[in-house]
Amino acid sequence: MSKVIVIGAGLAGMMAAIKAGEKHEVILLDGNEKVGKKLFITGKGRCNVTNNKDISEFFDYIPGNPYFLYSALYTFTNVDTMDFFNKHNVKLKVERGGRVFPESDKSSDILKGLLCGLNESNVKVMINSKVTDIISENNIIKSVIINNEKVIEGDYYIIATGGASYPLTGSRGEGQKFAEKLGHKIVPLKQSLVPIEIKEPWIKELMGLSLKNVTVEIKSKNKCLYKEMGEMLFTHFGLSGPLILSGSRYIEENKEYNIIIDLKPALDEGELDKRIQKDFQKYINKDFKNALDDLLPKKIIPIIISLSNINELKKVHDITREERKNLVRLIKNFNLTVKGLRSLNEAIVTAGGVDTKEIDPSTMKSKIINNLSFAGEVIDVDAYTGGYNVQIALSTGYVAGNNI
Repeated sequence: MSKVIVIGAGLAGMMAAIKAGEKHEVILLDGNEKVGKKLFITGKGRCNVTNNKDISEFFDYIPGNPYFLYSALYTFTNVDTMDFFNKHNVKLKVERGGRVFPESDKSSDILKGLLCGLNESNVKVMINSKVTDIISENNIIKSVIINNEKVIEGDYYIIATGGASYPLTGSRGEGQKFAEKLGHKIVPLKQSLVPIEIKEPWIKELMGLSLKNVTVEIKSKNKCLYKEMGEMLFTHFGLSGPLILSGSRYIEENKEYNIIIDLKPALDEGELDKRIQKDFQKYINKDFKNALDDLLPKKIIPIIISLSNINELKKVHDITREERKNLVRLIKNFNLTVKGLRSLNEAIVTAGGVDTKEIDPSTMKSKIINNLSFAGEVIDVDAYTGGYNVQIALSTGYVAGNNI
């Protein structure tokens, strides 16, 4: 029986420890005061634990090295994830877009399921045990140093320390630094799934407005990079929400981008024009500013009026056909200028990490260090929102723990 040291008690580390613990002695180390700290903010505190789409469809939602994940995702699928939690008395439910949540809407239930698994596998969990150094010799790890003083030796090591987003949860990119020290190439870390800052000064007037069933398109030099329909949110600095977070993956620093929002994607321009004519007929003797309440959320109406260049006090019956057509185009093409991305500290996921070319995709073993594997976000893999990143963490953790 080998002694396995798992560094990082997030989703990937816990699953790696559970699986490795079936055959080996396992110590799970984490620098936080409790395990699974990032879990509590996943899915707005509800923990979107996977997605119930067919596993073959997952790769369409993984922009960061999807092919590397084929073996892991087919070895431990979303169905296996749901079976694991059902077996550990965590009831699940499926919501819009195939997102899978605990029935209780409490991420703590997901953690309870994982703790139950750790207990069954007799994993020794050591919290407040921050790995501060890794000692290696001749491509073999000899030991780890905890809190700059205590030495722990093992036969095998799994690094599952996460990315560098949400540093308050303990994810500070340290696993990538350890991997680099051991000889691994690190793809530079950058924010992924992060809110977007907008240049237009009036954007703060829309703060708190949430839109459902809109289409968001991200363009650079008139080339469409991303287009999806769903939910988004206006903030004091710009945009957030599921559509925006996924779209942020396509935005690079120091390049120019525009975001075009179709506020009424269910209607083409002709249909929207007819709808507006119907509303204008209803409010024919009203001022223009009082004629859009049936069509748009109240908060966005003053902005639309301002951008339409139609005087807000103009009577509806005096609005010209051309002005109405311009209004239609504005609603279908609400154009915003990207200022940049919010910081890595605010990102849900980190892109970049240990280069996948130096990891065996079928075992998660290092191709450089003989007794080392990786799992989860420490690796250069990332996906959109919808449960895909959590599934990647669990799948890579399972494979890493199963192949010692």
